Amino acid sequence: MGMTGSTLGPAASVGRALLISDDENTIRQLQESAKQFAISLEICEKPAGALQQLKTSKFEAVIIDYRRKQDAEKIIEEIPGSRSNASAVTFAITNNKDETKEAFDAGSRFVLERPLSADSVNRTLRAAYGLIVRERRRYFRCPVTAPVKVRGKDVPETTGQTVNVSEGGMALTFATPLQTGLQVRLTFRLPGIEAAFMPEATVCWEKEGVVGVKFSPLPPLQKSELQHWLGRQLEYTLPETVAGKFRS
Repeated sequence: MGMTGSTLGPAASVGRALLISDDENTIRQLQESAKQFAISLEICEKPAGALQQLKTSKFEAVIIDYRRKQDAEKIIEEIPGSRSNASAVTFAITNNKDETKEAFDAGSRFVLERPLSADSVNRTLRAAYGLIVRERRRYFRCPVTAPVKVRGKDVPETTGQTVNVSEGGMALTFATPLQTGLQVRLTFRLPGIEAAFMPEATVCWEKEGVVGVKFSPLPPLQKSELQHWLGRQLEYTLPETVAGKFRS
């Protein structure tokens, strides 16, 4: 079979999941359930290929088939050390109760035990859904245009425009080149939130007038406000049938 494309494009997806399995029935059942939850499912048949993908791509969930137990346990054990996927929600597909215990002991958050059914898969995905959404929101970059004031050492206060915002930082257009590593103070407002955000930030990159900055830790109240705002924006990208699951 090889690797397939995603079942849903990222704009309509609440998260990406990597399924590591070469069993056609398992793949088909997971694809059908993932579609109902707007999870973009990518298939990898070979454990070695999966390890490479986990090094180069970001996934909100990883689903590992225990038909090759040694390989499956190695993948589960390596995920916490992954640069991009350390907090991905992990699932194991097991063949019996002994394997189920071994999968939990290895670090899997959820287990799907054979024989699989639509009900059992959907029930487990529903239980994990909040965690998958939270992981997606952590990396969600929301396109938004709003004025942002920038000031820093040897940088007089100047106004730019936001390009996108995430939990960890933003991209903005700025007429004056900013040096990578520069510490700045930002002031901006987001639609629907009255109070201004005023985070300290570090310039991470600059390209053709667009600057990327990483926020220093926000105060707890502003962090919570930003997370809720991003969650609402993420919800707007989803089909209504899926948005209902998101709200619940």
